[in-house]
Amino acid sequence: MKILGAKYTGDGPCVFTVWAPEKESMTLQLVEPVERQIAMQRVEWGYFRVEVNDIAPDTRYFFKPDDGPACPDPASHFQPDGVHGPSAVVDHAAFAWHDQNWRGLPFRDLILYELHVGTFTPEGTFEAIIPRLDDLVDLGINALELMPVCQFAGSHNWGYDGVFPYSVQNSYGGPDGLKKLVDACHARGIAVFLDVVYNHIGPEGNYFGQYGPYFTDKYHSPWGDALNFDGLWADGVRDYFANNPLHWFEQYHIDGLRFDAIHAVFDTGAVSIWELIHHKVKHLEQQLGRSLYLVAESDLNSTKVIKTPELGGFGFDAQWLDDFHHALYVLIDPNGKERYSDFGRMEQLAKAYTDGFVFSGEYASFRKRKFGASSAGVPGDRFIAFNLNHDQVGNRVGGERLCQLVSFEQLKVATAAVFLSPYVPLLFMGEEYADESPFFYFVDHSEKELIEAVKKGRKEEFSIFGWNAEPPDPFDEATFTGSKLQWQKRTEGKHRIILDWHRKLIDLRRTEPVLQNISKNAIAVTVLGQAGFVLNRQSADGQCHFFCLFNLSDEAVSYAMPTWTHSWNKILDSKEPHWQPTQPADDQLLPTTAQPGQTLTLPPWSVSIYSGHIIRPD
Repeated sequence: MKILGAKYTGDGPCVFTVWAPEKESMTLQLVEPVERQIAMQRVEWGYFRVEVNDIAPDTRYFFKPDDGPACPDPASHFQPDGVHGPSAVVDHAAFAWHDQNWRGLPFRDLILYELHVGTFTPEGTFEAIIPRLDDLVDLGINALELMPVCQFAGSHNWGYDGVFPYSVQNSYGGPDGLKKLVDACHARGIAVFLDVVYNHIGPEGNYFGQYGPYFTDKYHSPWGDALNFDGLWADGVRDYFANNPLHWFEQYHIDGLRFDAIHAVFDTGAVSIWELIHHKVKHLEQQLGRSLYLVAESDLNSTKVIKTPELGGFGFDAQWLDDFHHALYVLIDPNGKERYSDFGRMEQLAKAYTDGFVFSGEYASFRKRKFGASSAGVPGDRFIAFNLNHDQVGNRVGGERLCQLVSFEQLKVATAAVFLSPYVPLLFMGEEYADESPFFYFVDHSEKELIEAVKKGRKEEFSIFGWNAEPPDPFDEATFTGSKLQWQKRTEGKHRIILDWHRKLIDLRRTEPVLQNISKNAIAVTVLGQAGFVLNRQSADGQCHFFCLFNLSDEAVSYAMPTWTHSWNKILDSKEPHWQPTQPADDQLLPTTAQPGQTLTLPPWSVSIYSGHIIRPD
C-alpha cells in the first residue's frame, strides 16, 4: 500500500508523499508552526517523497508542484481551515480506542440508519450524535450509515461535493470527532458505515488537476469531470482510490462503506477499480479479524455488482434495491407515477419480493430500452430495501418525507412492507417517528459563478418532473437549518405510535426465525388483484409459515386462509387500538385466531400477520 499524504510515525518523524507524475519538482511548504520549504525527492511511479524528522501533530503544510502556487495535499487527512487552507498532520496513533473486542455484526442482521451529521442534531457534529445513540439502540438500530463526511467547501453540504476523500469535515469535528463517534457506537453494539464518493470530485477546493491526470475527458459524469481509472497514468489514480477504503477501515475503525452511484464510475481495464478494492479489503479483513463490508448504489440492475471477481463480478457485499422502493412507493402514493412512470402494478411489487430486480430485461419507457437482468435466487442479505433515503426526500421540491405524502395508515403499511421483506432494511433519520422536517438540498460554496451554476442545475433537474414550484435556495442558510430534525417529537402523539410500530417490527425481525430466513426459496407472494398481496415467509425447515396480509387500497379485500394447518394465530394487526391515533371501528379488527380455509376481510390500508405450522402426518 502506498501511503499518500502525511504519515506521522510518532515522536517527530513524518513522511510526506504525493503523486504528480508529470511534474519536474515538488516542494513541501511548512507554514505552521515555523515556515520552511523542503525539496521533495522524485521516486518510482510518479511519486514525490520526503521524510522530515521534527514534525509535530497538527503541523500545517502545502505542496508546491513545479514551484507553482501552494496547494493543499490531495490526500490530506484534515483541513482545519477549510478546502483552501493548509493541510494538517494527524497523529492517528494518539487516539485512545476502547473497541478492541469489537468484531462487527453479520450483515444479514443489520438495521441500517442513514443520517446526515449536520442536520441530525442542532449542533451538527459527530459528538452531538453520541447522546442519542441509546435511543437508537432502544429502537433496535444496530448500524449507522453516515452521509459523506469528507471535507467539502463551507460548513454545510450533503457531502457529495467533497474534495478531500481522505479528510474529515472540520465543521463536524474533524478526525477525533469521527473516532469518538465510532468508538461510542461500537461500545453500544452499533456498526458504522460511511458513504464515499468515487464517481467525481466536488468543484470548490478541487486541486487535483494541479498535481496530475486524475481526470479524463473520455467519459462524462453528471456531476463533474470523470475520474481517470483506465487511461494514461491511471495507476496513480487507481492507487489513490483503492487505498482509500483501507484508510477508513484502519484509521477510523469503520465497519462498512457505501459507494455512491458506481454506475457513474468508468473503467474498461482488465481489472476494474472495484475488483482491486475488493481484493485489498478482503486482505485487510483477514489481518484485522473483523468484517469489512462494501455496499454499492447502482443503477445497473445487474447481479454483476454483487458477484465475486472470481465469477466476473465487482465484489460488493450488497447493493441498494431501488426497484423495491419504486414498486412499493407508487402503490402507496399514486402521485409517485410522476417520478416512476414504469411502476404501479401489484405484480411488480410481488416480483420485488421474490426476485429483487423488477426490471430484468423488460422494456422501460423511462430509459427507452430494455433494462436489467434477473436477480432471482439472490439471497435477501445481498440487497438493502427502504422507503426513504436522502435522495428520495432531498430531491423533491419541498423536501417532503413519506409521512407528509401519505396517510398514517398508509405509512404503517409501507413500513411493514420493508421490515417484513427478506432484505436488509434501511431507515432515513427521523423516519422512525415520522419526523416532518424537510430535508432540502443545501450547499455553502463561496465562488459566485459556481453558486449560480448550482442554482440553475437544480431548477433544470426539477423541471424534468414537471414540478412548477421553485426549489429552495440551496445557499440560504435557512434551507440548511430548516432541514434539522425535530427530535423532541418522537414521544408525542402519532409520532410515538409510529416509533413503537417500528420498534415492534424490528423486534419481530430479530426474534422470529421465519423472518430471519433470507432464502428466496422460502418466499412466495399471492397478488390480490391490484388491491393487495399476501407475503408468505417460511422457516428454514419449511414447517412454520408467516402469512403477511397487505391491503393497499381504500376498499376491503377478502382472502381465504390456507387449509394445511390446525389454526392461524394472529401476531400483528395494524388496526389494533394501540396502533391508532384515534379509536378504531370494531369491525376492522381481524380475529385473534383464524381457522383453516376461513375467509378474512382485510380492512382498507392494513397489514396483519398470521402464523401457522404445517400439519405433520401421524
